Amino acid sequence: MIKVCSKFDMDSLPFIPGGRVMALGMFDGLHQGHIDIIKAAVRLAENTGLKTCVQTFRNLGKNGDDRLLYTMEERLKMLEELGVDEMLVLNFPQVKDMSPEEYCTQILYARAGAAALFAGRDYRFGKGASGDVSFLKVYSKDHQMSLRVIADRILEGTERKISTSWLREALAEGDVELASRLCGGRFYSYSGHVCHGKQAGRQMGFPTANLEIPEDKFVVRRGVYCARVTLGNRTLYGVTNVGRRPTVEDAVNDVAETYIFDFDEDIYGATIKVELMKFLRPEQPFSGVEELARAVEENKAQAREFFAL
Repeated sequence: MIKVCSKFDMDSLPFIPGGRVMALGMFDGLHQGHIDIIKAAVRLAENTGLKTCVQTFRNLGKNGDDRLLYTMEERLKMLEELGVDEMLVLNFPQVKDMSPEEYCTQILYARAGAAALFAGRDYRFGKGASGDVSFLKVYSKDHQMSLRVIADRILEGTERKISTSWLREALAEGDVELASRLCGGRFYSYSGHVCHGKQAGRQMGFPTANLEIPEDKFVVRRGVYCARVTLGNRTLYGVTNVGRRPTVEDAVNDVAETYIFDFDEDIYGATIKVELMKFLRPEQPFSGVEELARAVEENKAQAREFFAL
């Protein structure tokens, strides 16, 4: 049974007897290296009767590479699935100038009541990223905390360490299959409520379910993908275009618009998740709607072949 993971900020984290098992990091992307840290923390918490708390951050910035791979709510859902009890969301501007000593004392020791710490080998924290696992080793010993440093995860078949930067690179190139390998088989996704669009797809004979991509969420390589759609307890398949629709609109904000195979229901306002499973082509302007429609039909055929539909 999946635990319900509760989200707290620094001022609302409740006291609990016995303390917490803390997993330290940003954990944006939740790739295999992150999952190793979190699963190790969950195992200890379950064996000792403590709660697992994952520490992360908000307000890192909203431009360029500062866009998060997953929204806070998406990360909360994934942490629930990993068996985490709590997520501590720290406001980065509020803590970025703390020294490593202040950070550990005020947050980990006083606020969280940490009994055990888990971190990756390259974990850095405190003002100017001056704190590291060497500092944590000394601090944790002096304050009766246990510390476990989790080894890097190397992608099978390579000699390269799995990292958030590598995951971003893969997604920026449209290599969602590599991104899935980096995340242990989980495909990158967009989720939210289906919103009204310009109805251009419907007018051309292929109505789409549209998701507005939040301004602070990472945008993959703009283009067309084979997609798996979760609607309630149903799994559906289709073709998703991520981008700004240059032929029919040339929008300012990015949208993930999905044509779902063999589906004709009104789902405006419904919550869906769209997983991107294979890149088909980059987004491009066409001479008109007729050329666009031909390209869409070709992409639909490619996706049906991919899904063996």
